[in-house]
Amino acid sequence: MRIVIIGAGRVGLRTARVIANEGHDVTVVERDYDKAERARKEDFDVIEGDGSSEDVLMEADLDSADACGALTGDLNTNFVACMVANHHGCRTVLRIDEDYREDIYRKYADEVDEIVYPERLGAIGAKNALLGGNVTAIADLAENLQVVQFTVTQDAPMRGYTLSELELPSRARMLAFGKRDGALGLPLPDDTLEVGDRIAVLAEFGRLDDVRQILVGSEAAAEGM
Repeated sequence: MRIVIIGAGRVGLRTARVIANEGHDVTVVERDYDKAERARKEDFDVIEGDGSSEDVLMEADLDSADACGALTGDLNTNFVACMVANHHGCRTVLRIDEDYREDIYRKYADEVDEIVYPERLGAIGAKNALLGGNVTAIADLAENLQVVQFTVTQDAPMRGYTLSELELPSRARMLAFGKRDGALGLPLPDDTLEVGDRIAVLAEFGRLDDVRQILVGSEAAAEGM
């Protein structure tokens, strides 16, 4: 695939590296001279200019691109780049920061294929370290939704119950289940929750503590913190 990345900052350049390492053709658009030079030294094809300029984007040949990732720290630049790229038939990814509400941008930029929050995704590793081994953040799917893996402890109130008996808080969903020494798979009603078993749950941020108390237990959660 041919991918155009707008922005050669921390997020853009790292994304470009990952995509290029997988064998894809990457073009980077960057207006800052030093950042553009850094991308050139890594052998990227670089268009030096403003990613919100249609003329600059035309230099990147969007017509031959499969996708465009607008990953600068400037929301206006990202928004314009995605609108132009969409017009040229590209799959579009719009970077926003947590200060902005995803629902607003979904409403006014419904042509954008994906909206990403690099700061939040980058925080998952730190969050895992802070929460300890019984709670592992897997992915942030939207502004208020997260997939988290919980490991059942000796203190878990639901230890010994079957999955059919497990009652999660409202608007929380069990996605996968794995026994202590097994891989995650589809949850089966007759599976029993034992120490070391793992459950992947989709839940709103405000309900994660409730899920943790059920599957991990308040005392174990406090130790993990």
